[in-house]
Amino acid sequence: MPNPSGTGQYREFRVAKQAPHYRMIGVAGRRLRIGEWNADAGPGGTAPRPLLLLGGIGINMEMIEPLAMAMSERRVISLDMPGVGRSPDPIFPYTMACMALTCAALLDRLEIARADVLGISWGGALAQQFAFQHRARTGSLVLAATGPGATMVPGNPKFLSHLADHREYTVERTLKRNLAMLFAGGGKGEPFSMNAIRAPSAMGWACQVGAFTGWSSLPFLPLLDVPTLVMADSDDQIVPPVNAQVLHQAIPDSRIEMFEGGGHLFMLSQQSRFVSVLRHFLDQPSTAKAA
Repeated sequence: MPNPSGTGQYREFRVAKQAPHYRMIGVAGRRLRIGEWNADAGPGGTAPRPLLLLGGIGINMEMIEPLAMAMSERRVISLDMPGVGRSPDPIFPYTMACMALTCAALLDRLEIARADVLGISWGGALAQQFAFQHRARTGSLVLAATGPGATMVPGNPKFLSHLADHREYTVERTLKRNLAMLFAGGGKGEPFSMNAIRAPSAMGWACQVGAFTGWSSLPFLPLLDVPTLVMADSDDQIVPPVNAQVLHQAIPDSRIEMFEGGGHLFMLSQQSRFVSVLRHFLDQPSTAKAA
């Protein structure tokens, strides 16, 4: 069994970090910008499963790129949601189920039969929906700083009030200020840059909020039968850690890992430990079998 330092079954596949490959493609009737990292990971043997990385509301891929770059032993795929980053605005609003179908179509386009899925915040909601809707396409599931949807325990009203105003999200200078104030946590983590952030459009932001409103995973959480790891931070003011306990208790045989002082974006402010825990989970023999 691999140890928490990240050495283990796939150690021989640690490769040099590769520059990301960004491109625009058509997927399920949408034009989306996708990113791929470490496309050549695992030469000369059976590579670990690719990792589908789903980010938070209004967060473009460049913000979470450090996580993809750190997982140099496996292929990582991500996308800018419609109206986020450099993806065009959606023509019509969408639901979580619709975006889960889009993610499955993306894997089809990339000829990936099965992937591990890491969902962060809003992306964690989409990851839950994907795992339920496309069980055969899901290897392992990792949920970070997320909850069961509209039925979740709400965060600090003072902080949530900033997120309820689209002007706080769709103006880049304001968004950077909010990320620093709302997501930095208790200062116990590593510094990370806000320079990569690109504010979403008002339409992109509204469609993500709309997809989340009224959606809940509580009815199907007991039906998820994929290896699942839930991660949360005690200082998260947006998604209180009690929501992680709800997910952990509802998903059969799931595991939970708690962080402290990293805030809502603890996966960035405590990146070294986050990546170590993530790799340790994905590399275990029970979860790391290639498709």
